[in-house]
Amino acid sequence: MESRIELLCVERGLKMTGQRRVIARVLSDAGDHPDVEELYRRAAAMDPRISIATVYRTVRLFEERGILERRDFGGGRARYEPTEHGHHHHLIDIDSGRVIEFSDPEHERVLAVIAARLGFDLVSHRLELFGRRQDSAGRPASHATSEPSAPPVDTASPGLTR
Repeated sequence: MESRIELLCVERGLKMTGQRRVIARVLSDAGDHPDVEELYRRAAAMDPRISIATVYRTVRLFEERGILERRDFGGGRARYEPTEHGHHHHLIDIDSGRVIEFSDPEHERVLAVIAARLGFDLVSHRLELFGRRQDSAGRPASHATSEPSAPPVDTASPGLTR
C-alpha cells in the first residue's frame, strides 16, 4: 500500500524509485518533524543502500514539487513535514526543542477579524510560537540553556491536533 507522500509524488509526476519510496514512507510515518539527518537514519534502517546524499536530493525534490514544507524551529537545522498535513500551528519548547502541533478556532477567528479590519480576506497564515515550559506554580521552569539539548521530538497533549 502506498503512503500518502508516495501518492502525492505520483500525482505530481515524480518517478518513484525504491529509495524514494522508502524516504516517502519514512516521512509519511513520521509523527515528528525530522531533519535530513534523522530522516537518513530512519531510511537507512529500512534500506542500508540509501546514502545521505540521496536523502538530501530527495528532500529538495519533494520540497520543490510542493510535497514537503521546510520548517525552521531554531537549533540550526531545517525540519520537514508534508504539505498536506492539515492546517495547524507549532509551539516550540526552546529548552528541549520539542514541537507541539495545535489548532485553535478562536485564534483563527481573531486573525480573520484582524485581516478584515485591515481590508483583507485572509487566504493563508503560519504561526510558530516559541516558549519555555512553566513549573507547577506557573513560573518559567529553570533552564541551563536556551538551545535544544536533545534531538527534538513532537508530542501532542489532549485537546491538541497532530
